[in-house]
Order: sequence, then structure tokens, then C-alpha cells
Amino acid sequence: MKFQSYPHTFVSHTSLNVADIQRSLTFYKEVIGFAVLYESAQKAVLTADGKTPLLTIEQKGNVLPKQQRTTGLYHFALLLPTRSALGEALNHFLQIGYPLQGASDHLVSEALYLGDPDGNGIEIYSDRPSNTWNWENGQVTMTTERLDAENLLAEAQGKKWEGLPKETVMGHIHLHVSELKKTEEFYCQGLGFEVVTRYGSQALFISTGRYHHHIGLNTWNGVGAPAPAENSVGLKWFSLVLPDEAKRNEVIMQLRNIGASVEEENGIYITKDPSGNTIHLRIN
Repeated sequence: MKFQSYPHTFVSHTSLNVADIQRSLTFYKEVIGFAVLYESAQKAVLTADGKTPLLTIEQKGNVLPKQQRTTGLYHFALLLPTRSALGEALNHFLQIGYPLQGASDHLVSEALYLGDPDGNGIEIYSDRPSNTWNWENGQVTMTTERLDAENLLAEAQGKKWEGLPKETVMGHIHLHVSELKKTEEFYCQGLGFEVVTRYGSQALFISTGRYHHHIGLNTWNGVGAPAPAENSVGLKWFSLVLPDEAKRNEVIMQLRNIGASVEEENGIYITKDPSGNTIHLRIN
């Protein structure tokens, strides 16, 4: 998981609003395979290794159902350490009969897609070795092809699924945004990412350190899509880990230079992209 560690800037933690905390907690433990790091009546922090928070779920008062055609979460993506672990996860979903929304070979990775009880999108994937990725003119080749599910299941060699491997990390996040020009300026000139793939005028993928993508950005909910209500189901915030304090200070200055707001709350630096997606800026 070298692209989700120092010295790269990467997504580490996602926080979601949910409609029913107990329903969501059951799903994330029994279907996805998280362990609980912290739990209260209205909130739970979930982990794979017993110490690192990866996902927070929270039930707010007067919560609204997931709003369609808005900005926010398309999916968060859990990166498994091996292909065989992905095969074990696929076998688990098949055994419990949980419906998948998709299963794709992206050349750089293989991925399973599903939704939580509120319709929040989830990708579970494993990367192919980075030395097999094809780069041309600074762009990495990604596509969407049929996943060879039979071969993936064979890779698992019948091993029993025991939840998320402890090495699981938040591999990337994919967001609905309202437009791409100012969004690209925010993430590249502000946060310091580089565009590694473009899909016409509708989507772009960005990363640091030549990863295939740490963040995906699309306008598939419509150019000019509004932000959802603050108390609706969906993305609350996600965190970016920067290499050190000096880099974070540099990023904060860059963001302010392009007119973005950065505020400090209880030692956490918080910004919002042009579509209203909230980002916490952390350091290792």
C-alpha cells in the first residue's frame, strides 16, 4: 500500500451520515467486515486493524434520505492487500447473497461495487502491480472491462472469509462535483494533485506519486448539481493525509491563494471544494 503512505498525499478516512446507525453498523460489520473502534448511540468509528480509523458513520437528528442529482459521494474505495483477499470477499458476498452493483477489471485494478443500506456507494478492490500499469504522456491507462470472477474466486483457494484484512486501507474516494474547471484548480493548484486520466469533459482522476488515482471527480449528476442538505444521508467529510506540517502549511497557502477557505477547528484544518465537499487536512 505504498501509495497510501508517506511521502504521498492520500485519502485516509471517510465519514458518512446514515439514516439508521444500528442498521448501518450491522451492514458494515457483517457484510463489509469492519471491526468497531468506537461506538456510541449515534456514531461509530470503524477499522480493519483495530487501531486505524477508516470509516465513521453517524446518525444525525432529522436525517433526510439520500438526495439524488446532487454533489457528494459517488463511492469510497477500500483497497485490499492482495488479489486473493478480493477473491475471498467476492465469495463472501456470493455466499450471503448480497447484491453487487458491478464487478470490473480496470487494468490497473480489479474491483467490486455495492451500496450500503442508504445507497452510499462502496468499491472494494485490489491493485495490480504498479510496474504493469501503462503510462502514456503522463496519463495512466484505465478502462472498464468484465471482471474474470471465476479466476478471482480460484485465487482465493477456498479460504474462509474473516472480514477485512488488517492491512486494508482507504484506497481512494470518488466524488460527484458540479463542474470540473474550478474543481481541477482546487485539487491541483490548491491541494497539489496531478491529473492522471481524463474522460472527456465529464470526469477526471487525480493522484500524487503516480498512483492510478487517489480521487475521482465526475459531473455525472449534472453540471451545476447542487450540494445536498447538510443533514441528508451521504458524505459528511473525508480526510487527506499530507506528508508533514511544512507541506500542510504550503497547501493551506495555495488554497487561500486561489480563494478557497481553510478554517481550524479543534486542531483540524478544514476546507471545502467548489462543490461543497468537506475535506480535513491531516498529517502523518
